[in-house]
Amino acid sequence: MKHLFGIAELSAERIRHLLSISASMQGINRRSIKKAPALRGKTVINLFFENSTRTRTSFEIAGKRLSADVINISASTSATKKGESLLDTGQTLAAMQPHALVIRHSLAGCCHFLADFLPHTSIINAGDGAHEHPTQVLTDLLTIEQALGTTITGKVMTMVGDIAHSRVARSHLLAAQKLGYHIRLVAPKTLLPVQVERFGCSVSHDFDEAIEGSDIVYMLRVQNERLASACCFPSVREYHETYGLHRQRLARAGDHCLVMHPGPMNRGVEIATDVADSLQSRVLEQVENGVAVRMAVLTECIMHRDAAAAEAAENEDEDDED
Repeated sequence: MKHLFGIAELSAERIRHLLSISASMQGINRRSIKKAPALRGKTVINLFFENSTRTRTSFEIAGKRLSADVINISASTSATKKGESLLDTGQTLAAMQPHALVIRHSLAGCCHFLADFLPHTSIINAGDGAHEHPTQVLTDLLTIEQALGTTITGKVMTMVGDIAHSRVARSHLLAAQKLGYHIRLVAPKTLLPVQVERFGCSVSHDFDEAIEGSDIVYMLRVQNERLASACCFPSVREYHETYGLHRQRLARAGDHCLVMHPGPMNRGVEIATDVADSLQSRVLEQVENGVAVRMAVLTECIMHRDAAAAEAAENEDEDDED
């Protein structure tokens, strides 16, 4: 695992392995001295071309808690503001010999693209366009399984909101196929991707009906910044009445049902405040577990990179001896 591009490239066994390592990283985050030497002497660059609070901060904290040197670069302070291309930016940073480059970008596939030109740097996807957001889904899986006390296999997740523009939704649809949980998608037709049923999910426009029998209700923000038109639904009030999660609607699922949201939340739009702050909500657990998951991903990618480099050097020495 030199890179993490998305859930699509991970086997069920690899996902389970990452979740196991993430669980062990939780212990570091919960002790008084939150420091481990695993990545001492390593350099991680966070390159974010889109705004982020949770993902960027958790990657920074994750690297620092593993004793890595962490550099943060945003689009507003990068040379792309002067016309530099993404490739030139990536190659410039790679020339400084970092061990890992964590990237968030509006361009789907940017991580795959850069990896072809940066052979000695691990690339970690922190969200690429409407493609994938793998570390968020790994965070969700860790949170769900620890809250339920069992694996997610066989469970039902009802995912509601802007499915069409959600990289979290796409990554969950891929993870569900690998781990055996079922996803019900609920959204207005204007916020559903074409032929989404090919992922093996069910699709509904009736939230009240779909929520019954759910083990997890996963709410998504309407991503206005990605919408070509602002007329995907008549009004915010009508959207909340039809697709928002409030107490009465959550009661249809039962007290066991977990409430999740990847953030940032728009209270009063996709989720009511009393639900967001309820005992069934696992939103803050998602935030906490995001640090542990990103610690696990950084460790796996950087350690693999170092092992591969050592093996290559050893093979080169053997060739010289021959």
